[in-house]
Amino acid sequence: MDLGIEGKSALVLAAGGGLGRAIAVAMAREGAALAVVDLDEVALAETLAEVQASGAKAVAGAADLMDLAALDSFVSRVDRELGGVDILVNISGGPPPTTAANVSPQNWLKQFQAMVVSMIYVTDLVLPGMRAKRWGRVITSTSSGVVAPIPNLGISNTLRSALVGWSKTLAREVAADGITVNVLLPGRIATDRIRQLDEARAAREGKAVAEIVKCSTDSIPMHRYGEPEEFANAVAFLASKKASYITGTMLRVDGGMIQSV
Repeated sequence: MDLGIEGKSALVLAAGGGLGRAIAVAMAREGAALAVVDLDEVALAETLAEVQASGAKAVAGAADLMDLAALDSFVSRVDRELGGVDILVNISGGPPPTTAANVSPQNWLKQFQAMVVSMIYVTDLVLPGMRAKRWGRVITSTSSGVVAPIPNLGISNTLRSALVGWSKTLAREVAADGITVNVLLPGRIATDRIRQLDEARAAREGKAVAEIVKCSTDSIPMHRYGEPEEFANAVAFLASKKASYITGTMLRVDGGMIQSV
């Protein structure tokens, strides 16, 4: 299927690995130019190499998502070198596992800056260009925890839920400009983040990691973790011209794991 994004430019945050890298590669294979950002320069270079191996034009910028000035500078560079951003994919790394109670105000503020403010800020930077072209896609990756809160992920459940409310509100504001705004909910996708969470749970419960993985996969109707490429394919579809009438919604990519309607 031709997704109709050849010649478009996509900015992918947290693109150094996991879901971000898989999304960048999927976009490149569809003919989009890529702008990729991550704090880890080594991982970012690996992503850039994979994107360029697909024949895509690409630019990379090492930046902390909490550094708004650095993000501003990189978006300006993307405007100069790629002609602006047509597709924005908002992703951040996950916060450390915590309960909902007894988290320090400093930790809440730090994670809010990294996970929420940064994405809203970058979106505001690219919206004028999208509006001028009367075409754009804003896609934000959150977590299944926004509809079924995950134990011991209090910060993630809370802050990613804020992004859902923001996205839904924004979708109505920009729909008439030809811009769609959607949220994806990854379930248990086989990334380093999921491996780290499984290891942390195993340590808390005094169990082997393999036992934790089996418990997790047994709760998924497909009886396996998803692959990053499977999640990336869903993102690519929402970025496509084929998805032009889909906005203000949440798409679950979870193998049927989430039990709520």
